[in-house]
Amino acid sequence: MSVRDAFNAEAAKRILITDGAFGTEIQGWKLAEADYAGDLGLARDQKGNNDILALTKPEVPESIHRAYFEAGADIAETNTFSANRISQADYAAEHLVREINVESAKLARRVADEFAAKDGRPRFVAGAIGPTNKTLSLSPDVNDPGYREIDFDYLKDVYREQIDALVEGGVDFVLIETVFDTLNAKAGVMAAIEAGEALGRDLPIMLSMTLTDLSGRNLSGHTVEAFWHAVRHARPLTIGLNCSFGAEQLRPHVKVLSEIADTLIMVYPNAGLPNELGAYDEAPATTAGLVGEWAVAGQVNVLGGCCGSTPA
Repeated sequence: MSVRDAFNAEAAKRILITDGAFGTEIQGWKLAEADYAGDLGLARDQKGNNDILALTKPEVPESIHRAYFEAGADIAETNTFSANRISQADYAAEHLVREINVESAKLARRVADEFAAKDGRPRFVAGAIGPTNKTLSLSPDVNDPGYREIDFDYLKDVYREQIDALVEGGVDFVLIETVFDTLNAKAGVMAAIEAGEALGRDLPIMLSMTLTDLSGRNLSGHTVEAFWHAVRHARPLTIGLNCSFGAEQLRPHVKVLSEIADTLIMVYPNAGLPNELGAYDEAPATTAGLVGEWAVAGQVNVLGGCCGSTPA
């Protein structure tokens, strides 16, 4: 049975659970610069470069994966949201992109297989791919609206490098998440399709957009409906929403997506809205009650948490 078929079979039985925030959990470890930097000898400070912990402090992401699986998760997302050449250049660590992704995927795979062996319930690993800090649709210079820092082919190559490494490390599918620019996502989709073709097999793609305002549009101006129509050709395993706001604010947009998409719906909202200190203090029971409404209504197939969420 293919990974796609196995995942669909599990989703037909019940609501599947993906994990929650990684950054929130890493903050709890109160790591110092030395923890991040290790003995890699990099030219810049690494504190805040969560992805590099797969190389310098692997017990941290491993512990977080375990905590989410112990809490009931079916899916582990690799700690690779910013493990791409563009984002890692900020830390002078772009030459480590392949190693970070391979090791992160291996780590998540090992823990997932360990839990699956205990009770026979399948556990899946999603290779997490963030949007980078560049955009194909918008200019960073208000005085030159036609200017772009990168082009489509370059971004596709950046994504391909990351995807190949994640697959080498053992992920089941690719998760292109927190999509604020639909064109960025299309570059990721093309990279994933080409990676699958090179392997000679189906490489399932998960897609998740983030909304920038309550009208239901992302930064590039696309609605939930427009985003779906822009990517449906890729036959995504799941389509969904993450980050953005809390579950309360996502409610109408989840409903719209569930009515138009002909694939599985995955939603993992923030733990409410941040307070004045930037912290998320919505109680787990509150979030659970809100997302539970989507489950009862048959609007979602996979649920999880984003910023501020924990294994609780």
